[in-house]
Amino acid sequence: MKQETALKLLKAGENVFLTGSAGAGKTYTLNQYIDYLKARKVTVAMTASTGIAATHMNGMTIHTWAGIGIKDSLSNDDLKRMKERKYLKEHLENAQVLVIDEISMLHAKQLNLVNQVLKYFKESDQAFGGIQVILAGDFFQLPPVGRQGERNRDKFCFMSEAWVEAKFRVCYLTEQHRQEDAMLNDILNAIRAQRMTPEYHAALAQSKHHDLGDTYTRLYTHNMDVDSLNHQHLNELNTESQQFDAVLDGNAKLLETLKSSVRAPESLVLKLHAKVMFVKNNFDMGYINGSIGEVVGFEEDDEFGLLPKVNLTDGTSLLVAPETWSVENDEGKVIASFRQIPLRLAWAITIHKSQGMTLDAAEINLSHTFEKGQGYVAISRLKSLSGLKLLGYNDEALALDPLAMKADQRFQELSHEAQGHFEHADLTVQHNAFIRHCGGTLNEVEIAKNQRKLAGSGGASKKSYAAATLDETKALFESGYDIQDIAQERALTPSTVIGHLAKLQKEGLDISVVHPGEDVVAQVRKLYKRIQKSKRPENFAEDGTVKLRPIVELTEPRMGYDQVRLALLFVE
Repeated sequence: MKQETALKLLKAGENVFLTGSAGAGKTYTLNQYIDYLKARKVTVAMTASTGIAATHMNGMTIHTWAGIGIKDSLSNDDLKRMKERKYLKEHLENAQVLVIDEISMLHAKQLNLVNQVLKYFKESDQAFGGIQVILAGDFFQLPPVGRQGERNRDKFCFMSEAWVEAKFRVCYLTEQHRQEDAMLNDILNAIRAQRMTPEYHAALAQSKHHDLGDTYTRLYTHNMDVDSLNHQHLNELNTESQQFDAVLDGNAKLLETLKSSVRAPESLVLKLHAKVMFVKNNFDMGYINGSIGEVVGFEEDDEFGLLPKVNLTDGTSLLVAPETWSVENDEGKVIASFRQIPLRLAWAITIHKSQGMTLDAAEINLSHTFEKGQGYVAISRLKSLSGLKLLGYNDEALALDPLAMKADQRFQELSHEAQGHFEHADLTVQHNAFIRHCGGTLNEVEIAKNQRKLAGSGGASKKSYAAATLDETKALFESGYDIQDIAQERALTPSTVIGHLAKLQKEGLDISVVHPGEDVVAQVRKLYKRIQKSKRPENFAEDGTVKLRPIVELTEPRMGYDQVRLALLFVE
């Protein structure tokens, strides 16, 4: 299907499954539609199945947006408690259009939960509470994470009750916008059809001789290969190392199980400029299992002591506090726990974490592929065959899931039928009716004004995923919550909330209600300026800012790190 036809169907308000091969322009088409809705003042929720995909989609995860977290089921009591959360209640009740990107990685159970939540909040028995739902993705990408031994047919969300109930119109995009050469595109299409020829195999084998230069990404199937390369790069950094040891508590045998399953190392060694990856989901903080960044410093914290400061690839800066992995008994009591900074080194990454990326160049090893779809995901990250250096691949590497292939064939048939039926149809009446139904505007002057605003701000592509977590902090702050209450409500540290307020203050939010008092601010201001004038290197971070430790140590009576951190927001 052409993008124009897909947009025509989206504007008609139908529930749509938007799919196609890698680089077919799914995200571009979604952003076009989102800008169309925003210009007409229609509330649209932009979400994705993972935090990485949410960054690309410029939204938040569906788990956060719908309030489902990682649950498999929700009771009526759960739903009632969710409705008491003001910011959750407001955006769920106001949404008219929901977008979920990278749908292939959303478990069927979770799509059913989103359906359940929206029906409850919208007080409607219609699928997803009667709002328009758009699912985007490709089921030849990696499948959802499920329980051990769980079959893909039990995980794929096109097998869910919610999918059947919503009656999604399939828009299968067929134009290619990512790959820059015909050969790579032909190889990817051959993998999708499972019709690889000797010519395509030869082209992949030849790629191992490609010279990629100095800047490229390494993708591996297994963590072992990734770890070896990462430690080599860490040792090459001529900066001081900081070691973070996990805190373990509980049953010895269960702790051994935890240590083998948790991806954070028991002993984590970091240095300034180390490339790192987060290994746990914390949607409120703005990172997920797979977010990548660079260590830019280390700061003291009242509760945890020394913590690493990390800049994410979208420019967000986070002070990373420890997270806890635990095992509970049937009564919900924790009987074993593992607490550690949720980071690991990331000069090399696994193929699983590369999904959704577009790479100019990558060195890939598929010799030990163990899951169908891994090879396709890895190779389809590239723009051209010249940017690929494939060191090797096994028989499993280019195989695809049989159920996904069968479903894909049916998706193509349904999309072809829709293309023939709607390509030349005039759906203007339906388009206008849907905007009115959503409470949007059809005033041409207002639409033009809103379009100019969107163009000036970069439209749907401007807002970063990190903005979602700031919005939630802002909503609670404006509702009268203090810093401690926000931290407790969102399971954050007070220092993180203060960091959010610093960013919101720069955006014009009045935070004077949390002013710590003029005596406190005056003392911190005096010490800050004295340390600035001293110009002693040990008092300054790598980026040139004054460290908190020397200020805290000079305060009388002694202040806490968070108290100083807050006071600095009011130092001119």
